[in-house]
Amino acid sequence: MTQQPKQERAIQTRKEILQAAAVVFDGSGFAGASIKRILGEAGVTAGALYFHFKSKEDLARAIMNAQPDSIIPWLRSEGLQRLVDTTLVWAHQLQTDVVLRAGVRLTSEQGSFGVRDVTPYQDWSRILTDCLRVAVEKGELQAGVEPAELAEFVVEACTGMQTYSAVASDARADLADRVVRMWRLLMPGIAVPTVIARTEVNPSRAKAAILDAAASVSSTDAVA
Repeated sequence: MTQQPKQERAIQTRKEILQAAAVVFDGSGFAGASIKRILGEAGVTAGALYFHFKSKEDLARAIMNAQPDSIIPWLRSEGLQRLVDTTLVWAHQLQTDVVLRAGVRLTSEQGSFGVRDVTPYQDWSRILTDCLRVAVEKGELQAGVEPAELAEFVVEACTGMQTYSAVASDARADLADRVVRMWRLLMPGIAVPTVIARTEVNPSRAKAAILDAAASVSSTDAVA
């Protein structure tokens, strides 16, 4: 049996540390999380953790900035539909993906541990802006809709929605319904009528997107 390449092992160890830290941060927040608890959850040594992350703050930043990794790989649509699907998958993954949940929690709590990092919000704005620029090229948006402005507004709206949902429902169970309502209210003001008619805003798209993407990966692996 050949040894696993050192670089591959290092990548895997880093993922395991991030996953373990996310579990601890999601349950206890930054203040309640300790390196000792994270090491125990990950089953690694302090040396392994500090090889990848300089401090607990550095680890928290990594989780905050990893949020798109829980969503983007599952998307296959384009333009306005991709923008909608991004928010639907986000709502679904917040209930099932601990790294995303921890990233959202840490981003909202960051002031309490001396961090002021707007990067997670800016990253989402750029991702959504790219969707909307494709939508412009496809003639899907009404005249005067500015992609970057709308993208930032959607990020702001989703930030508020998930905070509200976390308080108003158990485990953000109503978040997908809130996302659907957001698009029902926004769509007439941003999209041309024919595009509104064909754009699907249904929470079931999130699970379908994840299953389709997973199947595609499995097929590729089988061929390889």
